[in-house]
Amino acid sequence: MSVWRRTLTTTFAGALLGATACAAQAETFRWGFQGDVQTMDPHGLFETMTLGFQRNIYEGLVIRDDKMEMVGALAQSWQNVEPTVWRFSLRKGVKFHDGNDFKADDVAFSVERLRSEGSDMKVVAALIKETKVVDDHTIDLITPAPNPILPLQLEIFYIMDKQWAEKNKAVEATNVKGGDEGNYANLNANGTGPFMLKSRQSGVKTVLVRNPNYWGEIKGNVTEAVFTPISQDATRVAALISGNVHMAYPIPVQDWKRLKDAEGVKPLTGPEARTIFLGFDQQRDELKGSNVKGKNPFKDVRVRQAFMNAINIDAIKKKVMRGAATPTGLMIAPQINGFSEALNNRPSYDVDGAKKLMANAGYNDGFEVTMDCPNDRYVNDERICQAVASMLARINVKVNLLAQTKSKYFGKVLAQNGYDTSFFLLGWTPSTFDSHNPISSLMACRGGEDELGAFNLGGYCNPRINELAAMIQSETDQAKRQAMIEEAFKIHKDEVGHIPLHQQPLSWGVSEMVDVIQRPDNVFDLRYAVVK
Repeated sequence: MSVWRRTLTTTFAGALLGATACAAQAETFRWGFQGDVQTMDPHGLFETMTLGFQRNIYEGLVIRDDKMEMVGALAQSWQNVEPTVWRFSLRKGVKFHDGNDFKADDVAFSVERLRSEGSDMKVVAALIKETKVVDDHTIDLITPAPNPILPLQLEIFYIMDKQWAEKNKAVEATNVKGGDEGNYANLNANGTGPFMLKSRQSGVKTVLVRNPNYWGEIKGNVTEAVFTPISQDATRVAALISGNVHMAYPIPVQDWKRLKDAEGVKPLTGPEARTIFLGFDQQRDELKGSNVKGKNPFKDVRVRQAFMNAINIDAIKKKVMRGAATPTGLMIAPQINGFSEALNNRPSYDVDGAKKLMANAGYNDGFEVTMDCPNDRYVNDERICQAVASMLARINVKVNLLAQTKSKYFGKVLAQNGYDTSFFLLGWTPSTFDSHNPISSLMACRGGEDELGAFNLGGYCNPRINELAAMIQSETDQAKRQAMIEEAFKIHKDEVGHIPLHQQPLSWGVSEMVDVIQRPDNVFDLRYAVVK
């Protein structure tokens, strides 16, 4: 039975976890990532690495355990009491790190905070029409329409202490892209999670310590955790081999052998449920950062198809990803509920065919375009963009590559900066492990009353996908739901709404002195880390 089906029962009792495990001795765990956590504010940025890190400090109503099964966190149980009403029974006796009691008012406050101007999590807020506090430990979440998968969609909805936020003038979310350094929640934290924020030096080091009053079980023995951003691949690998960190990621695939040959360390790899893809600005009437004036070539499906045909995905797999990626024709990985093998194909690499498509669209001589790309977010991200630029040159497209650190990249391309991009690379792991997430977030038309398409950076739009997104969210018949999912993916595929590239590999390097759990969403959970 899939995770999705298992969580869609009418009533789901969360697993009651025992008292916090006591470590035999203090153990410090050190790890490095290629970029920094962007903010401590749990409502500031919709980005997997940042949200994954915050999960050690903040908690939501639900959480995934070490087997990736959804269980209760701050909610002990939940029930769909009416078609549009989910009632959550909250865990009693839980305290925030500063000693304040966790209550239903904090949940209601957090929902409203998601709606604030600075929040990058409005897509989650749109799932909830209103809240109703029944008592201190019971709250109703009222949805705009029947939504049988709501609990599955709330894993990344973290609860903030209302009292703490009001005291520190942080009642609105941090506008990360707007450089909102002054928001207290950007550099400080007060959650209910297994670890507490001890110190934060942006771009340098962040230190967490175990929460001695945690309501649940911490199966590992880590009492202090030190996170360091290490931007350079070679430096990150060297830090692992030298013993300066217990874990580092991502490790360039070309360095896997080096770790295998080194003493005391090893690569930890596997398939990630993240799809890497390209997107185009299909909304503006004139393409920014281009020599084409008065029109936007990406509005023409023939141009988008030409780009698709001109990309040699097998060469990217072989030369850039060293055979470790899995080419895809879909916007989701096989681990995601709704995946269709029949639709998971892509057109053959065909430069001549791509040139003909460009000529038929009126761009025989090609054109110039700026491509936005992060250089410290995904496995070999800048190298992928460089390869794409080289391939598109064969159809007379000059790509001006703007590769930046992820903070600057996201600050440029996301909603709070007006989706300032013409051509971009992005990666996506559905937090729900269900197809509805990418359909509603990446593929649906943005800017409508339904508040879908928040991460549809290029503005691709077919209204039928919005209709299908609403139906997929409320449909309980699995066969009908699957047919709707496949219809949405086929429309998007036929119109080349985006260009899916591949599922990247999980690529961690770990010391043999530690045990960690590697999740398919690339989230690191300190609750299960053990220093031997």
